[in-house]
Amino acid sequence: MSIALALSALAISTWVGGPAMVYALILGFAARYAGPGGRYETGIGFSAETLLRLGVGLLGAGITIHQVLALGPQVVALAAAGVIFTIALGLVCARMLGLSRNVGLLFGGAVAICGASAALAIASVLPRGSRSDANTLVAVVGVTALSTIAMILYPLVAIALGMPDRLAGIFFGATVHDVAQVVGAGYMISDTAGENATIVKLFRIACLVPVVALISLWIGTSSDNSERGIGRLFPWFLVLFVVCSTVASLQILPEAVMDAVSSFAKFLLLIAIAALGFKTSPGTLVRVGLKPVLVLVVTTLGLAFLVLATFSFLPEYFV
Repeated sequence: MSIALALSALAISTWVGGPAMVYALILGFAARYAGPGGRYETGIGFSAETLLRLGVGLLGAGITIHQVLALGPQVVALAAAGVIFTIALGLVCARMLGLSRNVGLLFGGAVAICGASAALAIASVLPRGSRSDANTLVAVVGVTALSTIAMILYPLVAIALGMPDRLAGIFFGATVHDVAQVVGAGYMISDTAGENATIVKLFRIACLVPVVALISLWIGTSSDNSERGIGRLFPWFLVLFVVCSTVASLQILPEAVMDAVSSFAKFLLLIAIAALGFKTSPGTLVRVGLKPVLVLVVTTLGLAFLVLATFSFLPEYFV
C-alpha cells in the first residue's frame, strides 16, 4: 500500500509538477478512508519506521568529503553556524510559545538541515507521544511549503541586493530547506549559483549525522529510562549514512551506482511519508495548532537573516 501510494505521488509530481512528498501525504490521508486500515497496520508501521530509517541512512551515498572540502573553511563555518543557530532558535521559540523541547528540536532541525528528510530523521530518535506523527507531518508539510516560497523569493532578494553568482549560490544553499528547491533557486540565477548552492546544501545534509546523534544522546541522558543502549543513542541508520558517504568519498563503487542508491533513498522517504499520512488523521494535524507553524516561520526567517548579516559584515570572506 505504501509503495503504491509513493509511486502514485511520484507520477503526479512528474506529470503536473510540485513536491511529491505533499502528494504522498494527501494520498495517504485519502487511502486511510478508502477501506479498513487494520489489515495494513503491520506494513504501514514497517514503512513509517524501518523504511524511513533505511532511507535516511542511504542518503549518505550522495555526499562526499571532496564536496565539503571544495567549499572552503569560511563557507563550512557559515553553514555549520547556521545549523547550530537555527536549532537553538527553534528551542527558544518552542519554550516561549509553551511547546515541548522535542517540538523545538524537530522543527528547528528540519529548517536547519534539509527540510523533510531531517524532520523524519530527527522524529525517529525522539520519544513517541500521542501527537508525534502529527508533529512530524506538520514539520514535513511546513518546511516543504516554506522551501517552495523561498525558492521563489530568495532569488529576487539576491538580485535586489546585487549578489555575485557565487554569493547567491551560498545564500540559497545555506538557507533553503529542501534539495530540489535549493537547486531550483540556484539555477534560476546561473549555473555557477546552482553548483555552489547544491554543494553548500550537501554539507548541511552531512550535518544530519552529528545533529541526530547529539539529539539522541541528549534525549537519552536526560531520560529516566536507563535501558537505552548505545544502539539507541547512536542509531544504526546513522552508521549506514557514514558508511555510504565513505564509500562515495573513496569512489569504491561507480558514481552511477551511488547516484542510484541516493535516488532509492529519496523514494524510501516518499514511502515513509505515505505511510505516515495513512496512520494520521487530518483532524490530529488541526489539533497541533498554529504555534508549531510559527516556530517554522521564525526559524526560517532567522536563518536567512543570519546569513545575510554575515555577508553584510564580512563580505571579503565569501566573494
